[in-house]
Amino acid sequence: MDAMRIVFAGTPEFAVPSLRALVAAGHEVVGAITREDAPLGRKRVLTPSPVALAAEELGVPLFKANRLGEEATAWAAGLRADLGVIVAYGGLVREPLLSTPALGWINLHFSALPRWRGAAPVQRALMAGEQRLGVTVFRLVAALDAGAVLSEDVRDFVPGTSAGEALSALADSGTGALERAIERLAQDPAAGVRQRGEASYAHKLTREDGRLDLERPTASVLAHWAGTTPEPGAFALHEGQALKIHELAMMQDPPVALLDEAGGRGGEGTRAPNGTVMLHGDRAVLHLVDGALELRRVQPAGKPAMEGAAWLRGRGGSAVLS
Repeated sequence: MDAMRIVFAGTPEFAVPSLRALVAAGHEVVGAITREDAPLGRKRVLTPSPVALAAEELGVPLFKANRLGEEATAWAAGLRADLGVIVAYGGLVREPLLSTPALGWINLHFSALPRWRGAAPVQRALMAGEQRLGVTVFRLVAALDAGAVLSEDVRDFVPGTSAGEALSALADSGTGALERAIERLAQDPAAGVRQRGEASYAHKLTREDGRLDLERPTASVLAHWAGTTPEPGAFALHEGQALKIHELAMMQDPPVALLDEAGGRGGEGTRAPNGTVMLHGDRAVLHLVDGALELRRVQPAGKPAMEGAAWLRGRGGSAVLS
């Protein structure tokens, strides 16, 4: 395949594998656009984006902007790129930038389009209980995530895989779909097939999306936790304050004591209220309507993260979450 002159746009860590793959494939990445340095950490230190750091390492000219407006368009136009590639930049590409590269722009999107168009496709898919997740490379058009498809791929994830883990895996495997799409465009500049099927939308998550509903079944609670981890962060309330839940896992072998208390083995035990957390050996066990989950790592308000069992021992071995 002939090398192309490519302008790249992206911001977070899971956009970095695509940038690296383009350079490794021998394309001339003539520039990268990323969002401006952002305050991070408790001290709010201005920090370059992961794509900015990777571009500097790779020697790719860099332009920082929080929106793809006139300045970004003028900068990109001066690069005389054959193709624009965008991966999670965090803003929309509009005209005239959309038509600036000779072949237009393509986007690596983290869903099997037209499902989960929008800002948080992996998160919303996991929250809905989906385990088969996809990537799609498509041609950018004015409508949101609606352009013709050039390549796609899917893979299965086990229940309880967090959005962070899934995005990292899809970011790596998605580079193959990106390379196939570019090769297809090199052979046929008009390539692409119309999206088929019912569209769904993955709206951006808010902090409140992270609150778990402990009246729901175990599989649903675990799916909700997975979709909101690490961002915006899953939590439940304990004594009126947010308890962040960093690690949560399905229990394949609930303790006998737990099943007896709930009458789960046909006994007459009194069922613990949903959301009750009890210490069973070295495990913090969260009782739910149809089973239990293990609180492996939590973070109380104003304190560092800790093992779930250690937190529960500090509460006398039991607590109630809501």
